[in-house]
Amino acid sequence: MTSTQTTLHDLTLAQQSQALNNGQTTSVALTQHALARIAAHAALGAFLHVDAEGALAAAAAADARRAAGQALGPLDGVPIAHKDIFVTQGLPTTAASKMLKGYQSPFDATVVARLKAAGVVNVGKLNCDEFAMGGANENSAYAKARNPWDTGRIPGGSSGGSAVAVSARLVAATTGTDTGGSIRQPAALTGITGIKPTYGRCSRYGMIAFASSLDQAGPMARTAEDCALMLQAMSGFDERDATSAQQSVPDFVAALTTPRTGATADKPLQGLRVGVPQEFFGQGVSADVLAATRAALTQLEALGATLVDVSLPRTELSIPVYYIIAPAEASSNLSRFDGVKFGHRAQRYGDGNVDKLNDMYRKTRAEGFGPEVKRRIMIGAYVLSHGYYDAYYLQAQKLRRMIADDFQAAFQVCDVIAGPVSPTVARAIGSSTDPVQEYLADIFTLPASLAGLPGMSVPCGFGEHQLPVGLQLIGNYWQEAQLLHAAHAFQQATDWHQRQPTALA
Repeated sequence: MTSTQTTLHDLTLAQQSQALNNGQTTSVALTQHALARIAAHAALGAFLHVDAEGALAAAAAADARRAAGQALGPLDGVPIAHKDIFVTQGLPTTAASKMLKGYQSPFDATVVARLKAAGVVNVGKLNCDEFAMGGANENSAYAKARNPWDTGRIPGGSSGGSAVAVSARLVAATTGTDTGGSIRQPAALTGITGIKPTYGRCSRYGMIAFASSLDQAGPMARTAEDCALMLQAMSGFDERDATSAQQSVPDFVAALTTPRTGATADKPLQGLRVGVPQEFFGQGVSADVLAATRAALTQLEALGATLVDVSLPRTELSIPVYYIIAPAEASSNLSRFDGVKFGHRAQRYGDGNVDKLNDMYRKTRAEGFGPEVKRRIMIGAYVLSHGYYDAYYLQAQKLRRMIADDFQAAFQVCDVIAGPVSPTVARAIGSSTDPVQEYLADIFTLPASLAGLPGMSVPCGFGEHQLPVGLQLIGNYWQEAQLLHAAHAFQQATDWHQRQPTALA
């Protein structure tokens, strides 16, 4: 494929890097093309802020480094974008909330800083559900992101803008965050690849907190290869994050093609035991998603993998457990947004004899937070309140440990676990008015999040209305390389990840 001006957006992240190294294009040309495409498809609602000036300056600097013959990494000069949950120095960071409208951080999040050090060109900040709370990107205070496969449908969330930007070929890769499925679910619904690494693999410093024991950063791109390139730069211990793990970072890119023991060219997954949990294939999963997922499992078998029946008996309990623990942590984390030091402050308060300070708090938070954020704060405050802590929060933590134990029992007989990401394909925008129904859609992504395990979504086919379906792969702790290897082998044998929305070609 030639890297002409009309096909630059068809190049993956790895291909863009290769084109730069071969002198087929420049970082400025890539960035200009990305900016033009972002402007042309602004109606998708992927971006909350575009930094054209800063991006072009960074691209010119990358071209200068290359011209000077400096040793450059594979990401140097390629344009990406960040979910607006990562603080970025000099750019707005709003978490898609009115509460932080216009806020500019004095520093970069560690993930942002590490990618910047790798030479990436940041073209802007991406839309998401407010404070990363939601699975549809309908909770953004500014705009609804739209699925490029059908603009009347949701792209998933909370990293909806990140998914849309990759699926629509606006940029080749983006950053996202995953608390209960917010990388994997939108990746599945928009036909791209995304990985949530093990909790502690990527620093949370500078990532606006939703639920601190669950939030994890990860990359979203079109291929496992691109995700490996991004994850390589994003990972590593950070002393500024108390939850960051002092764990060595393997060579994720090399792991993509490192042969397994006993593997052959046509059986690259020989010896890989793939666990298939019966709880992921039962009632509630649509027939089209089941068909695409089972076909993907058959493909893994054809590549040499062995399917093993496993059980995750507490899968259904992951929903009440998550929706107790996550709101509890959110109510604590979001208490800092009170209109005093930064962010939105109510302009009128303290009428009559009302306590002015408390009235300012109430009105600021009532005006600044959207309905879903308020709902989760209230739930969290309730389960942490006197008389309910032991009955709800403490019991949820005990069950969380049991869910993690279920995975460890499964990993005694398998290497990775496979199943659907979402029970259905993307629904229509505005078609759901019941929050509980929205929460139920997270049933297959929540268990791995509660256990802190790595998981990823890989495009595996299409369902109803020709909408994408994602295959979920879950690994044991620190086994991202094994997941990426399996996903890469799958993508070498299939072309689902190469499909793109025809209306946006």
